[in-house]
Parts: sequence; C-alpha cells; structure tokens
Amino acid sequence: MIDPALDPGLPKKLFDYDVIDLLGEGAGSLIYLVSHPKTRQVLALKHVVRKNEKCERFIEQLENEFQVGSQVNNPGLRKSIELKINRTLLRRTLDAALILELFDGVSLEASLPRELPDVMSAFIQTGHALAALHAAGYVHCDLKPNNILRDATGHVKVIDLGQAAKNGTVKTRIQGTPDYMAPEQAKCKPVTFQTDVFNFGATMYWALSGKKLPTLFNVRKAENSFIMDGAMSSPHDLNPMVPEQLSNLVMECVRTNPAKRPQDMTDLTRRLEIIEHTLQRRQQPIVATQPAAYRGSAGMRIA
Repeated sequence: MIDPALDPGLPKKLFDYDVIDLLGEGAGSLIYLVSHPKTRQVLALKHVVRKNEKCERFIEQLENEFQVGSQVNNPGLRKSIELKINRTLLRRTLDAALILELFDGVSLEASLPRELPDVMSAFIQTGHALAALHAAGYVHCDLKPNNILRDATGHVKVIDLGQAAKNGTVKTRIQGTPDYMAPEQAKCKPVTFQTDVFNFGATMYWALSGKKLPTLFNVRKAENSFIMDGAMSSPHDLNPMVPEQLSNLVMECVRTNPAKRPQDMTDLTRRLEIIEHTLQRRQQPIVATQPAAYRGSAGMRIA
C-alpha cells in the first residue's frame, strides 16, 4: 500500500517522461512506470520530492545509485540510465528523479520460489551480480529479499544501489536493514565485500529456514550487539530437509568476524554451484517449509 504522505496523485509527466502508472514506493520515493518522450522506451522512474531536511539523504541515495549503477554493467544488476534534478536559482534541490532499466520481476520477499533448485538458481545469479559489483570496487550494503527480483523465466536482477559504497568505506551512521545487516554495519565499522557476504548469507538463511537470522540487534533491539556464532540455529537445525552442506555454507557467511566468512563472492558462488550440481545428481525430492509469510497448504519442494 502506498504511503498517502508520499502519493501526490498520478502526474502526467515527470522530467519530460510520460507517466504510465505507479509501480510502488522506495526509500522516501515513489516509483513510476514511464515512457521516454522520443524513443517511447518503457522505463522505471524513481522520484523524490524534497519536503524537509530528512529528504536530503533520499536524494543523496538517488545520486549514489546513479553513480554506481551507471558504472557497473552486468545483466544481474539493474542499470541506472539518467539522473534528473530540479533546483532553485540558489541551487536548492526541489525534487529528483532516477531513470532506471525496467525489469518485470517480483521480489523474493513477495514471492519465494517453491522449488529448492529455483531458490539456489536465484542465489547463484545474485552471487554473480554481487561479484561483478565487487570487481568494480563496490559493496552493495543492503542485500535482502526485497532487493532481489525474479521474473517468470527465473532470471534475477539485484536492485537498489542507493547504499552502495566503495570497499573499505566507514559510514557515519548505521545503514542497512536490521534483519540482514552485518555486525560491522551496526557498529559503523568499514564495510567490505564480506559485508555483502553476510547480507547474502542472512538472506539465504531466511529463504531456507523460514526464519530471520536471530541477532540481538533485531531480537532484543540492542544496538551494536550480536548473538555469538555458536548460539545460532542453522537452517538445517530449523528445517532438517535443508541439505547440511548448504546449511553449513550459509552459517559460514553469517559469522560475526568478517575474516571468518568466505572472502570472495566468486568462490562463494562457485561453491553454491557445486552444491547445486550435487543435489541435481541425487534427484531426491524432499518437502521443506517455506518462510512463515508464504506458508500455505503445500511446502517448498527440495529436489
């Protein structure tokens, strides 16, 4: 449901782009389906109106997403096309719009695949996309189920680069999503490629176990504090139908100490592919539960 405070009604045009429909909302923004005025290409437009000082950071995130998204060209990452900003004569920003590649997909949060091979395929594709981002020197910093889109053919696109930062960046305030955030993000320590490994592992943990990673940061709302590694139940503990090899890899990713996590997203993705191949050879159908938000009469099949 769109926040009424954000929704001004459907405009006919935004920055010369013809508005077709409202797609949804993001961080302080509304996302529209638009058409290019000359080429008629259909695109997505993320629009932020500066209502107060708080909106400055949302505009900064648009600028950041444009900078990163226009530099990294990979089929698994949503491409940023153009950034438009309206300013007063005194250079005060009134509103801004980021034009993005349109991808007809649904987030894993909204629709998690029912078959484990499909889940693994989605994460393998996500891993390749993050590896490309890392190769360009950037950390995503906010990987979560809502930022992984999957279309009807199974193709995956990683979105929302608004919080992305150069490897080794120390952020001045806590950024990320509590249920998937790495300990170093909660402590405002340098974000690294291993930060994305943690976010990736926390997202897989949710997808396989139906539970969010239990940290003190999200369970007890205690800032800067995480449950010790040994106290966390693994996906296999919570759902015995999850293969132990896959469960163990997820738990490696969410270790509190970044140095103890997999150090290379390319190698991590390769290990996932090996597990996928092993499961395909076994061809043993196993029924597992879906995350609580998506449970129904039938569970997720692991084959």
